[in-house]
Order: sequence, then structure tokens, then C-alpha cells
Amino acid sequence: MRHFSSRDADHYRPVLWLVACLTGAVAMAWNALTPEEERVIVGKGTERPFSGRFVEHRAEGTYVCRRCGAELYRSASKFPSECGWPSFDDEIPGAVKRVPDADGRRTEIVCARCAGHLGHVFTGEGLTPKDTRHCVNSLSLDFVPAGADRLKRAVFASGCFWGTEYVFQRAPGVVSTTVGYTGGHSENPTYKEVCADRTGHAEAIEVVYDPAKTTYEALCRLFFETHDPTQVNRQGPDVGSQYRSVVFAADEEQRAVAEKLIGLLRAKGLEVATSVEPAGTFWPAEDYHQNYYNRTGRQPYCHAYTPRF
Repeated sequence: MRHFSSRDADHYRPVLWLVACLTGAVAMAWNALTPEEERVIVGKGTERPFSGRFVEHRAEGTYVCRRCGAELYRSASKFPSECGWPSFDDEIPGAVKRVPDADGRRTEIVCARCAGHLGHVFTGEGLTPKDTRHCVNSLSLDFVPAGADRLKRAVFASGCFWGTEYVFQRAPGVVSTTVGYTGGHSENPTYKEVCADRTGHAEAIEVVYDPAKTTYEALCRLFFETHDPTQVNRQGPDVGSQYRSVVFAADEEQRAVAEKLIGLLRAKGLEVATSVEPAGTFWPAEDYHQNYYNRTGRQPYCHAYTPRF
């Protein structure tokens, strides 16, 4: 369920609610789910304890349903329970529905809007004054940082998305990054399908940034200076259309910025192969691709900084 958030997730990933804020429209469709999210949210599964990205999460903001974007929990209600899953002692009024679990013993909690599985609720443990613990799967959640209404979004493809993410994670003003697939012709593409060059998708990165701290042009310049924009359907040793160089523009302003920079580079003699295409559905990649280099301690093999402007 994501239509809006190196290869395991960083602190934040974009959500449908955030897309609505950025576009000024109220999105009514549910977000695309990865297979792991489908297993938990629709199939009522459970992620492994201590494996979720929100277990130790401490930022201020709102936790929302990953499937439909509905607001579920405020960060002030989150507390460390040491149980291995994110824990909350209160929900946003009306946001969470309690239903008898199929095991006949526990109480399941689901999103009141879309009925997506969240986890279970327990009482009588004495962990907080409210004596309630919502034990929630990280995969059932997304997070909107406080002040997210001012944030903006950019999507770039510049070869292996591990390296592209590594570069942008270190850029001033970047709030969050998500690696994924876009620009193709099929829904819910998998890494295996994209790598086989069958879906038309490019490996890409979705960047959420604070326009008070950086600009789209600064990010776009970074994009052109951290990969080789003259290569066609490849980047370094990675070959295939999934590794093509693309700026996926969300609006006319982004398109104009990208085309201006391409013009500047061509004036310098570079045969730029980068295309500028309208931003479409962004399908987040599998969890093991998220935040890849930070998790593994490795370094990008085909993304190095080269001054071009």
C-alpha cells in the first residue's frame, strides 16, 4: 500500500495522506501493497518481532494506515513496551475498530476505514496509566512527520536505486527516501520482474524534502552530478532499461527545472541521455531493498560525485 515513500526502510516513507497534502487533492484510492504488506494487512499475518521500522521510532507526527492513509495514532501515544512491535496506549478517536480474533482468545484491531489488519490490543498489563497496549505491525503503518503539509516530493532514476538512495539520504533538506519502481506498464512489479526487463519500470527513488531547507533544483543538480547522464539504458556495470536515467516530473515547474539543467549540460558538450517524463504511480520496492547501504555498511559502486555545473 504505497502510492507515495541502498535497498530496510528509513525513518519515514511517504503515504497517501501526504500525497493528498502535496497535490491539494483528496486521494480516494487505496495504496499499492508490497507482497509482505499484503500478507500482514490483508492476510492478517504478523511480522517478526523487532524487525519493523517503527519499533524504535521516536519522531513526532502521526502514524497512518499503510493501506488507505487514514490517521490512526499520534506519536504522543507511542511508548516502549519491549514487546518487539510498535506499541500505543491510545488511538485517534474512531480510527481503530476492535473485533474478536479468529483464535477466539485475543482482540484484533483493524483500520476503521479500510479494515486493514493492524495487530491486537491488550489490557491489564499496567504498562501505562491508560493500561492499554495496541500491538501494531510496522508493515500496517506509515508515518507523517509533524509539519508534513509543507513537504514536497521528487522522483529520480539513475541506475541502481541502492546508490541513488545513498546519495539523497545525505542531502540537506531531505526528510525521507523510498526506493521503488516507476515508469512501467504493469502493476505491483517485483524486483525479479523488473530485473528481467519485462515491465518497463525503472529502478527509482522517491525523495520527500523540506522546501524551507532545499530546492527542487538543488536536488536535480545533485541527481545529474552523482551519476553519468550520458549513458543509455545502463549505469556503470548495470545494464538494462531499468537502469535508465530519468527525471519523473510531478508538475510543469519540475519539468522546466530538469529541462533547463539538461540544456546547461548540453551547452557544456555533454550528450545527455536523461529523459524527463511525467511522474506516475510509484511502486515501493521490497523491504530488503530499502536503506540498503546504511544497513549493510557498504558503499555505492556506480554513484560518485562529479561537478558538472
